[in-house]
Amino acid sequence: MNRNGNGLHSVLRAVVTLSVAVVLGSTPVGADSAAERLALSGSVLKEVMNTPDNAIPDDLLKSAYCVVIVPHVKNASFGIGGKYGRGFILCRNDNHAGWGPPAAVRVEGGSVGFQIGVSETDLIMLVMDRSSINGILSSKFTLGGTAEAAAGPVGRSSTAQTDATMRAKILSYSRSRGVFAGVALTGATLRQDLDENKEMYGKSLANKEILNTGVTPPPMAADLIALLNKYSHVQGS
Repeated sequence: MNRNGNGLHSVLRAVVTLSVAVVLGSTPVGADSAAERLALSGSVLKEVMNTPDNAIPDDLLKSAYCVVIVPHVKNASFGIGGKYGRGFILCRNDNHAGWGPPAAVRVEGGSVGFQIGVSETDLIMLVMDRSSINGILSSKFTLGGTAEAAAGPVGRSSTAQTDATMRAKILSYSRSRGVFAGVALTGATLRQDLDENKEMYGKSLANKEILNTGVTPPPMAADLIALLNKYSHVQGS
């Protein structure tokens, strides 16, 4: 691309960034607390799992090492698209018997689009491979774009195993306008949210510290952890 083309591209990027910031900034993405987001994450999981024909298959949830839940991701489209959401990642305890404390994450990213408006989408991701946890716990992890990620199958009684789902290290789902389905996420990034961690734990813990050192879960996370134990058929839950 020539110099003029590069200049135009830079201007367009600046305009697009400002437009998305204005649209997203007009929504109450930062208005609720960590406790409210944890409760909302539990509600999303409960609603999804209480619809057997379109739920996450039981055996996949039982086999997952970690679960990422990001409720109400804002999808803004104003000539281009933008995403912003805050949620949590929870991983199994070392003995694989139950779920550990939540660590806060942000979903950010953009894509080309042609619609104008703002919508909300609930995201759920299953981390099926232990080696993928390190990538997700890095400061910036790009979702999708590799053969390791795939749209997850739905249906409580069947995993609908395919080559893609059997190879996938991360299975992703979304729910928009009441429809829950597997979706291939591309382009968005997953980052740790130190501000949210500080609100939950009283100090700015990194996600690695929370998930790898066995810190005590905050009381506000009790209901979400109990739901994960219930739907994973953890004994005693």
